[in-house]
Amino acid sequence: MRLISLTASNTEIVWALGCLDRLVGVDDHSDFPAQVRQLPRVGPDLRVDLDAVERLRPDLVLASLSVPGMERVVQGLAERGIPHEVLDPESLQDVYADIERVAGWLEVPRQGEHVVRAMRRMIAQARGSLPRWVRPPRVMVEWWPRPMIAAGRRSWVTGLLEALGAENAFAHLDVRSKPLTPQEVEAAAPDLITVSWCGVRKLRPEVALKRELDVPALRYRQVFPLEEAYLGRPGPRLAEGARRLAELLARSPYAWGVSR
Repeated sequence: MRLISLTASNTEIVWALGCLDRLVGVDDHSDFPAQVRQLPRVGPDLRVDLDAVERLRPDLVLASLSVPGMERVVQGLAERGIPHEVLDPESLQDVYADIERVAGWLEVPRQGEHVVRAMRRMIAQARGSLPRWVRPPRVMVEWWPRPMIAAGRRSWVTGLLEALGAENAFAHLDVRSKPLTPQEVEAAAPDLITVSWCGVRKLRPEVALKRELDVPALRYRQVFPLEEAYLGRPGPRLAEGARRLAELLARSPYAWGVSR
């Protein structure tokens, strides 16, 4: 099967399933594992070159709607009759289901089950490393600094945090993500902020620390970089993201209290 992936998360699912040799092309943002950097590129996620896709003669294109605006790419695939499947997860459970769906399309269903079990196990181990809190720490996963954009309830981030015994500070917002006003951030009162800016290589937590907001995360300087690759890509590396989140949460529990 000749396979093309149009998002980094899809590429990483294919890798986790042991099917990397089937990829004949990827989007410009796919950077993991290192082997994919040698593959033909078909453009960035919102500006995929459909002519380039057709030239690679794929049997299946793994598309996505995880980035706003990708609907145009999916429509273009349909109009050209290019065989494709679309992944559009919101919850952590959706991510698990998508991994198993891709495994089915690639005819490696047992490997899909194995990947999901391994993710669940790694996340459970991360939870086991954490103390018992008086209350769940509230976490703001920040996708962009100006304006402040953070993950809302309809993000896999919510389930990932819940699995660690924490909570998404913006789980009350029925959105995947949204720009936030200073007043909204103060009302949410995050205890910890991860600077997980999309597409940015050099993360700068000092930008968030300079904000004149009255929230525990800034008061106690609980602002840390955590690459978007581990939180923003709905695929197997979310389990590694959970482990890294757990390390941050365990580092400074005094901000929200600990029950021994």
